Amino acid sequence: ENFIHLCNPHLEKMKEDILYHFALGTGTHDFPALFGDVKFVCVGGSPSRMRAFIAYIAEELGLGSPGCDYPNICAGTDRYAMYKVGPVLSVSHGMGIPSISIMLHELIKLLYHAKCSNITIVRIGTSGGIGLEPGSVVITRQSVDATFKPQFEQVILGKTVIRSTNLDEQLAKELMECSKEIGQFNTVIGNTMCTLDFYEGQGRLDGAICLYNEEEKLQYLKEAYDSGVRNIEMESSVFAAMCNLSGVKAAVVCVTLLNRLEGDQISSSHDVLVEYQQRPQKLVGYFIKKSLGKV
Repeated sequence: ENFIHLCNPHLEKMKEDILYHFALGTGTHDFPALFGDVKFVCVGGSPSRMRAFIAYIAEELGLGSPGCDYPNICAGTDRYAMYKVGPVLSVSHGMGIPSISIMLHELIKLLYHAKCSNITIVRIGTSGGIGLEPGSVVITRQSVDATFKPQFEQVILGKTVIRSTNLDEQLAKELMECSKEIGQFNTVIGNTMCTLDFYEGQGRLDGAICLYNEEEKLQYLKEAYDSGVRNIEMESSVFAAMCNLSGVKAAVVCVTLLNRLEGDQISSSHDVLVEYQQRPQKLVGYFIKKSLGKV
């Protein structure tokens, strides 16, 4: 069995571990009883999307009924939301590297304290596509930075630390196979560029500040495409790096809301965007069902 690996010897000396941003703690909650049966963790930006996902997967697995209420396990805080049904945990992570990083530190410790094994973590979300029709789903091969390098760079104690952002190749292939079996939407495996910002960091022309022209923007995005990048978001690099260090099998599955070679603003109707956002959850839901022998 593959248990969570914690890269922190100091935790063993602590009498109690308070997961402050989850409003949970080892002194106040029985983690093995609450979470010990978890095998799949899905994380995504917004609390409402992760609540919708847990309702969807509950129905798919035959563990809930329509209209059933799923309590927020992190109700003691407004930072993140967490929901659980059977072996599936659904957690929101907010926007950007700092927000998902804080959540992942506490999530990985939660899984460790709960003595979970053989965990698969998948980030489901939205992104900007490059050279893809809107609504396409991208399964990430590697997360790359804004210079197209497959690495996550962080300053720790004043020194730059670089970590690998590779994701589980076999898991990506399994997800791709699931998409073929569903046969409802275009899915590709490609690199995902993780940026520090939604506007200038992604070469948009519509932010409050923009000191480059459209030609420079398009040249940059075409260079990204030529390097293997198929979509852009703001969380995958630290997600991949932290899952790697913790020995957790991980994947990133994001739908593209627009083709960035054709514009910057998301102009599709509300109904179309809602359907697009359901595509990653459909794919990951099918993968979980198949893994549990319920397809």
